[in-house]
Amino acid sequence: MSSELRYTANTQLEHLHARYTGTGHADLTKYDWVTHQHRDTLSSIVGHPSLLSYLALADGEAIGRTKFEMTERMLQPCGPPPKKDED
Repeated sequence: MSSELRYTANTQLEHLHARYTGTGHADLTKYDWVTHQHRDTLSSIVGHPSLLSYLALADGEAIGRTKFEMTERMLQPCGPPPKKDED
C-alpha cells in the first residue's frame, strides 16, 4: 500500500469518526460502546412516531410519557460509568 493511499484512507476514517461519533475507535471501552448503542436505539425509537406509538400501546402508557421516559434514559442508559484505574 503506498503512503499516499494510506494517508487518504486514514483521513477518510478520521472524517467518518468525527461525523458519526458512534463508529468507535481503538481506545473505546466496552461501556462507551454499549452506551452509544443504547442511545442510538432510544433516539431512533423517539424519532420514529409509529414505533413510539407501538411501544406506548404495548406498555399501556401515553405516547408523551413513553417519549419522556426514553429521553430520560438517554442520560445514563447503562448506569453510572465504571471507575477508572489510576495508572
